[in-house]
Amino acid sequence: MKKAPKHEPDEPLTVSPPKKWAAGVPAVTHALEYSLDEATLKTTATTLLTMNQVGGIDCPGCAWADPAPGHRHMNEYCENGAKHINDEATGRRITREFFRAHPVSWLNEQTDLWLNQQGRLTEPMIKRADSDYYEPISWADALDLLADELKALDSPDEACFYTSGRASNESAFVLQLFARALGTNNLPDCSNLCHETSGFGLHETLGTGKGTVSLDDIYQSDLVFLVGQNPATNHPRQLSALEECKDNGGKIISVNTLPEAGLMRFKNPQQIRGVIGDGVKISDLFLHIRSGGDLALFQGLNKLLLEAEDAAPGTVLDHDFINDHTSGFEEFAAHARSISWDDILTATQLTREQIEEAHDYVMHAGSVIVCWAMGVTQQKHGVPTVREIINFLLLRGNLGRVGCGASPVRGHSNVQGDRTMGVWEQMPDEFLDALKSEFRFDPPRHHGYDAVKAVKAMAEGKVKVFLSLAGNFVRAAPDTHVTDAAMRRCKVTAQISTKLSKAHTVTGETALILPCLGRTEIDIQAGGVQFVTVENTSSEVHTSYGKLRPASRLLLSEVAILCRLAERTLGDTVDVPWLEFEADYGNIRDRVAEIIPGFYDFNRRVSRPGGIKLPNPVNEGVYATATGKAMFTVNQWDMSAAPPGHLVLQSTRSHDQWNTIPYTNNDRYRGIHGRRNIIMINPEDMVDLGLIRGQFVDIIGVWHDDVDRRVNGFEVIPYPTTRGCAAAYYPEVQPLIPLDSVAEISNQPTSKGFVVRLEPGSPPPGTKPTHWHE
Repeated sequence: MKKAPKHEPDEPLTVSPPKKWAAGVPAVTHALEYSLDEATLKTTATTLLTMNQVGGIDCPGCAWADPAPGHRHMNEYCENGAKHINDEATGRRITREFFRAHPVSWLNEQTDLWLNQQGRLTEPMIKRADSDYYEPISWADALDLLADELKALDSPDEACFYTSGRASNESAFVLQLFARALGTNNLPDCSNLCHETSGFGLHETLGTGKGTVSLDDIYQSDLVFLVGQNPATNHPRQLSALEECKDNGGKIISVNTLPEAGLMRFKNPQQIRGVIGDGVKISDLFLHIRSGGDLALFQGLNKLLLEAEDAAPGTVLDHDFINDHTSGFEEFAAHARSISWDDILTATQLTREQIEEAHDYVMHAGSVIVCWAMGVTQQKHGVPTVREIINFLLLRGNLGRVGCGASPVRGHSNVQGDRTMGVWEQMPDEFLDALKSEFRFDPPRHHGYDAVKAVKAMAEGKVKVFLSLAGNFVRAAPDTHVTDAAMRRCKVTAQISTKLSKAHTVTGETALILPCLGRTEIDIQAGGVQFVTVENTSSEVHTSYGKLRPASRLLLSEVAILCRLAERTLGDTVDVPWLEFEADYGNIRDRVAEIIPGFYDFNRRVSRPGGIKLPNPVNEGVYATATGKAMFTVNQWDMSAAPPGHLVLQSTRSHDQWNTIPYTNNDRYRGIHGRRNIIMINPEDMVDLGLIRGQFVDIIGVWHDDVDRRVNGFEVIPYPTTRGCAAAYYPEVQPLIPLDSVAEISNQPTSKGFVVRLEPGSPPPGTKPTHWHE
């Protein structure tokens, strides 16, 4: 059944007190309401009952791990996963008539919500250089045009190939192979924007860019830290794992700038106590930390551990582990002892007593896990923070044992798999040598552009062709006005997409829409029905089978689009069987098995229930570091501070949102409904700044250049943020983040810590009065 296009709701802002618990029956209700509004009852049942099941559809949302086969609930999904999968399975369609009626310039003025609500893209389209409209184009002509542009480049480095974590392993492998066979390492990806910091910090200290923790470790841990993450919105199924940890006697410490509902209490709708009871208290201790203070917190904890060891030698630190498996301890310890408590307390805005209480939990825990997300990674000192977390784990030997380890909780479904498959602008020589041996061409060795460098290169006219495999780059990248202008300097932009977004309205001179199958849809190629694979945040690789009829007969799979484009561009200049890859994805997996460690006998092993658990060298006592051991590090930092009259702003997602796309204008757990142009400010800061609730302000980004970065007409909402810190929604505040405001070492944008000031503003035209509920 084809559904009518949605229209953006016209409703007032309603503000209620933040919720003190997450999930429960309302989560089920909201998930089903949204799903049934998008798709039929039959489609909803098909998607939800097969989602995250063996032989079913992998959730296109977050990368949280699935329970072992035989231990999965029949409803193995969360509220946001249900919304995400049925947002893709929507019955709404965008046809050529839609594009004939709406010029690109008009579409660009519409919101992210409205664009997404229009439905699935159904046929390839082109916006020609002299036109403001998309018009139909055949697949052959679209791919020929793009191939001709790639062949005409003066250098392969004039092309950029971007991907998001929605891509499968198979399409990601083909994308990077195509780019390198063409002759470039310009492979920016969403990891550059979210967890690049984790990779750099972990590589230096442990010799791997991946976490070391499984679901069983979470279940059996004595103590779990949740640092800079909001599980209830960004990876809700983690709450089920934390619930089991609590049931087994584990403790949880949450560290966050905002008191999120899911960090307080979880009502599991699949448990009686979650339906008619009070659910489970999640956090035994909540540390309401200042934005960017996580590094100082762990330095304080490490300082306390060293002092406890001094007071009772041989009883606190794991000296056998430190002596046998680590290097750099003495230098680290000397530095940790020298850090002043005044600096630690100022940076964290915590009391000494709060940090000592956390230390007491650590002292009573035989096993500790630290989970972190973008509240850590999107900070200027993100890499040193990750390294300090590793210092903390090393001191008591909390690596390589059950219930222990480092867990960067990645967001998008297959962002970790993309990197494993080679989507990185800095892949090591070992990987490139394996490509050379397998396909008999010499891949380029110079580093390519990451996301930030890609924007700069486009702005300088150095990139002429931009190809995106999924994702919404112009909204995910910082400094929106700079990014948009840079994208418009490209000669050709092409988007392999399922739904409409700003990626299709901010374009090069010529723009292509290449509509693809979604993960929910049956994929039939010459070799029969295909499946794809993904890798979750616990390094488990498993299958995903589409179950629905494709939204249009004109859709191609991601793999088919890339393989046909590569064949047209490169022909027989490289020894890559592109058309065989398209015909049967098993041929791709066979070649992956020859190139990437851990994927031997890939096709057979991944088809088993539960798939493949990739080896983790750290859990085997192997550290591919400069010293051959886990490395203690010395981490210096300059405490970031906003000048008087300014705030440190962090971007955040609302609950009804996935990545750049909101599904509604509501943020249920924070009590905000009906509008997204709001800024959450601590009430005491409001007094200091002379603000009142409901006042409209313009937000101005402060940087050491003369660029005027501002967003206008944001309503002030009193909210329990930490003093001096505020929060607003992503991607609405992306224009405020300077392109050069990046994390040290990783070059990741600092979306969780940038300085702003506020000026009196006016409400957007047509804004209705706000309803305040005490």
